[in-house]
Amino acid sequence: MLPTPDTSHVSYERVYEPAEDSFLLLDTLSSSSETAFLQHRFAAPSPCPLVVEIGPGSGVVIGFVDAQAGALFGRADILTLAVDVSAHACAATNETVRRASGQNQNRGSYLGAAQGDLGSPLAGGAADVLVFNPPYVPTAELPAWTAEAMPRLGAPTSFDDDSRLLALTYAGGRDGMETTERLLGALPRLLSPRGCAYVLLCAQNRPEEVKGRVLSGLGGGWRVETVGSSGKKAGWERLQIVRIWREED
Repeated sequence: MLPTPDTSHVSYERVYEPAEDSFLLLDTLSSSSETAFLQHRFAAPSPCPLVVEIGPGSGVVIGFVDAQAGALFGRADILTLAVDVSAHACAATNETVRRASGQNQNRGSYLGAAQGDLGSPLAGGAADVLVFNPPYVPTAELPAWTAEAMPRLGAPTSFDDDSRLLALTYAGGRDGMETTERLLGALPRLLSPRGCAYVLLCAQNRPEEVKGRVLSGLGGGWRVETVGSSGKKAGWERLQIVRIWREED
């Protein structure tokens, strides 16, 4: 079993704490079926892939991918990057990746964490692998926020500031899908022609309907498949990881 990155330095008053969803992503990405998929799709001597995590929170997932690049991709020349609206999450992610990579000779090359909304900092077609553990809990509304109002690193924060930061990590609005739908609609712009996305869904997101909308909305050539799950409750898969990709020519 590949080691889980250390996140003991993270302040969970402001940053999402790794939980079942985070660990499901680690298990899925390191499963034999997914490492086979990644190693085939990004086999050398093709250009080194860029892995982007949107909303890394503590950085446990992108830290894992960077530290275990050789094991996951069969090659260590992997570029990794994270994007989060929270400066606190960006700082936590940078430290998690630093700790996770250590002296591992098969680690990737971490480019850092950029502060921004979803994929806004990315150039079109930049992401070869995109990972997204979204705010998926159904809520009456999404938290109101602006980039200018986000708490700055080192500045004192109030209880309301901390509550808003945490709400951004879980509150998904209608069906828990409002933020996820924005990201799904942007995939044709964000992914490279060989790109794929791993997106986490919960049962209340109605995953089968989501998968149908992905196929109908993105058009021909796109595929979507459930590649990881946390088991069933009352006949429903509690959490799922879906892989979305385009068939290669």
